Amino acid sequence: MPGNTIIAASILAADRLELGKSLLECEAGGADWIHIDVMDGHFVPSIAMGPRMVKACKRGSDLPLDVHLMITNPDDYLEVFADAGADSITVHVEARTHLHRTLATIQELGCRAGVALNPATPVNTLMEVVSVCDLILVMTVNPGFGGQRFIEATLKKVEEVQEISKNLGLELDIQVDGGIDSKTAQHTVAAGANVLVAGTSIFQHPQGITEGIQAIRASFR
Repeated sequence: MPGNTIIAASILAADRLELGKSLLECEAGGADWIHIDVMDGHFVPSIAMGPRMVKACKRGSDLPLDVHLMITNPDDYLEVFADAGADSITVHVEARTHLHRTLATIQELGCRAGVALNPATPVNTLMEVVSVCDLILVMTVNPGFGGQRFIEATLKKVEEVQEISKNLGLELDIQVDGGIDSKTAQHTVAAGANVLVAGTSIFQHPQGITEGIQAIRASFR
């Protein structure tokens, strides 16, 4: 597993009227990636973002754009998001019948390929596709809404993914998303995660974006 712990600022929690300013603050404050949640109102209840948002973030930041597709039929939109500027594209195990082909397509488009697991989805569903993954996302809340409480039972899944990566000799990024803050970050890192997606704890931190990022990073050093 890659060594440096990455903080991916999730703009789902950002003020859209201040997005450009917020992106610059994330970059200056020490964020490593920008995380963009795409929701279609079918796979998850909410509707949020799209390729235009990815394009806007590409113009507004030099940080890598980590696009998380919480949508049905993601294959129909892979090229659109790649063209919009995505550096990585993550799809859900639960949303794809032909997952291996989907991941191979993402890589062929020049993006890093990620697979996401909902809290109720077992890790063994990854075994036939892990060799074509660059990133595994363990959802630490049920997807669809920001500001949810961290599900502690998902730490075991992080450990399982880390063990698979180690045993197979893979250089996988292991990502967690949901309820990540200065209290939960240290536990996910200890379990094996190296990419932490955080939204509310960064963009709604009482002292500001930079302080939110620094509080998370200080918690696991």
